[in-house]
Amino acid sequence: MADTQYILPNDIGVSSLDCREAFRLLSPTERLYAHHLSRAAWYGGLAVLLQTSPEAPYIYALLSRLFRAQDPDQLLQHALAEGLTEEEYQAFLVYAAGVFSNMGNYKSFGDTKFVPNLPKEKLERVILGSVAAQQRPEEVRGLWQTCGELMFSLEPRLRHLGLGKEGITTYFSGDCTMEDAKLAQDFLDSQNLSAYNTRLFKKVDEEGKACYEVRLASVLGTEPSPDSEVTSKLKSYEFRGSRFQVTRGDYSPLLQKVVEHLEKAKAYAANSHQEQMLAQYVESFTQGSIEAHKRGSRFWIQDKGPIVRGYIGFIESYRDPFGSRGEFEGFVAMVNKAMSAKFERLVASAEQLLKELPWPPAFEKDKFLTPDFTSLDVLTFAGSGIPAGINIPNYDDLRQTEGFKNVSLGNVLAVAYTTQREKLTFLEEDDKDLYLRWKGPSFDVQVGLHELLGHGSGKLFVQDEKGALNFDRETVINPETGEQIQSWYRSGETWDSKFSNIASSYEECRAESVGLYLCLNPQVLEIFGFEGADAEDVIYVNWLNMVRAGLLALEFYTPEACSWRQAHMQARFVILRVLLEAGEGLVTVTPCTGSDGRPDARVRLDRSKIRSVGRPALERFLRRLQVLKSTGDVAGGRALYEGYAAVTDEPPECFLTLRDTVLLRKESRKLIVQPNTRLEGSEVQLLEYEASAAGLIRSFCDRFPEDGPELEEVLTQLAAADARFWKGPSAAPSGQA
Repeated sequence: MADTQYILPNDIGVSSLDCREAFRLLSPTERLYAHHLSRAAWYGGLAVLLQTSPEAPYIYALLSRLFRAQDPDQLLQHALAEGLTEEEYQAFLVYAAGVFSNMGNYKSFGDTKFVPNLPKEKLERVILGSVAAQQRPEEVRGLWQTCGELMFSLEPRLRHLGLGKEGITTYFSGDCTMEDAKLAQDFLDSQNLSAYNTRLFKKVDEEGKACYEVRLASVLGTEPSPDSEVTSKLKSYEFRGSRFQVTRGDYSPLLQKVVEHLEKAKAYAANSHQEQMLAQYVESFTQGSIEAHKRGSRFWIQDKGPIVRGYIGFIESYRDPFGSRGEFEGFVAMVNKAMSAKFERLVASAEQLLKELPWPPAFEKDKFLTPDFTSLDVLTFAGSGIPAGINIPNYDDLRQTEGFKNVSLGNVLAVAYTTQREKLTFLEEDDKDLYLRWKGPSFDVQVGLHELLGHGSGKLFVQDEKGALNFDRETVINPETGEQIQSWYRSGETWDSKFSNIASSYEECRAESVGLYLCLNPQVLEIFGFEGADAEDVIYVNWLNMVRAGLLALEFYTPEACSWRQAHMQARFVILRVLLEAGEGLVTVTPCTGSDGRPDARVRLDRSKIRSVGRPALERFLRRLQVLKSTGDVAGGRALYEGYAAVTDEPPECFLTLRDTVLLRKESRKLIVQPNTRLEGSEVQLLEYEASAAGLIRSFCDRFPEDGPELEEVLTQLAAADARFWKGPSAAPSGQA
């Protein structure tokens, strides 16, 4: 069997999202709006398969075909007859659920490959003897031949997502290196093109000259179309001795279905902001225009207080090894009024709380643009995973001048982050009950502060295309050097493009640090209903949770490549290092032997020193993070951040050795079962599923009832068209293209 690091265990936690009451309260029109937004999100979410690994679309198509023909319970009888044990069949169900949940065969949280935890030859017998194979023998056999080896392969380069020799990615062709990624980013910056909706494909011509295709995601491809802001960019360029060709049409058939449902949703929009937002999203996905998506995002920001919220596009850049390309994501959710009221009070206090952050006023936005901050119950979240909270849009220029929205996903928080006492690792026994009691409430506080005042704070010093600066160079002083500002963002440069592969983690670390820092404020805790001893317990558990998370983060570090695979977890390890460096016994991490005789460890936080030792250390660190970000000081930012993110075996902590202990005792991230909506006549019905691997599989089988086979063919054809760029699948399965 495979290393446990690369499998999903049979007892993995599975939870169902509960949004029944929130959905029940929607009007018929709101339900129709939510339904069509959800359909758009689910269709677009399939693009993530093409953004992950060369084999992911084939694996999805094979599993989809298998379970459309036979329900998991029906397939069980066939599997047992083929010689599988019930445990082996459960392992297959868990694998399939994992592929559907992560939209690919790599974990969305950690970017590690996972493989089926049963013998390959047994799974082959199940697949080739299935009803699906009896119905379409050549196609099912072709799919298996194309992806079967890669499904199980754990050769070193395929164990993690990464660029070049460090891993596999389909954001770039297989021969691209980090140097190619940097060159491409410089080219994009020179043409004022965003990387968010692109992929990069490299070829070498007859003369040995590098030729790069920058492909935009769009419905339109090479066919003639009316002039737009994108059309003029679709041409060949010479740049630093290489040729760049800008094309479009990536994921075209999938985005066509996205556009169709966004158009249908417009008929049920609650106001003109939503109508204009959807119109711009349609333009963005049709043309391949990020500028149109920005315009849609402006209307989204201006749409204050709607009952149904949705956002869709190429959003988060965590999984791009270079940190600039966005993964497709779409969510639809409904307001949770009780928790939203607390967040509204936090927003009302935001301007005052911002003044407490440890950097000079010149490093804060000129004006705090009061955002919409709500707690939502998720109906649909399409993509590779579901976060606890969101702060969007991610476009720096909009965030600086027009604002943003904060979202806390209440029904996700309720199920995704709960832990059983017996599975609670690395804490002292006398901390466990307190931790379990207050983890949920403290996490609500942390998410609120992280999203609103973490991601929502701080100014970037920018020079526009006319040379004008958005700060006074004569009077603004760098508090770290005592000198005038020496660096800033030039026209066309963004936070992501400058800080590239550390940008996401650095920003998550800044936001997490803001949450820890401001949770010490009694006013914040009172907003959430905590005073006296309860407030002190919330603070303690919030800080303890961060310290423990910093240790758990070691699961996501790859010693062979000296690299981190998950931005949030790298950020939490950095914070652990900062608090350990504070000294005076504030935090200790001690190896020990567990009651089972295996290696273990304990994290301890001295609650009496959180304010006297922890707060000043965090204050100094936060100020440095913000100053380096504001000034676009990449060299200084990398030196600071990568210094704290380094994992060594230096005493007293010996983190490399502790990593083995963390892997030994890790608990797999839960799988989340989401509902479906179905249009029956003019009414929208909510379909719910049991919290199990089989329930998750059934939810996906029901997701595309009209066009499941068509989507399988679309995905395999799109994958086959680009297969030459990787050493993986080299041709479409028989009958698929």
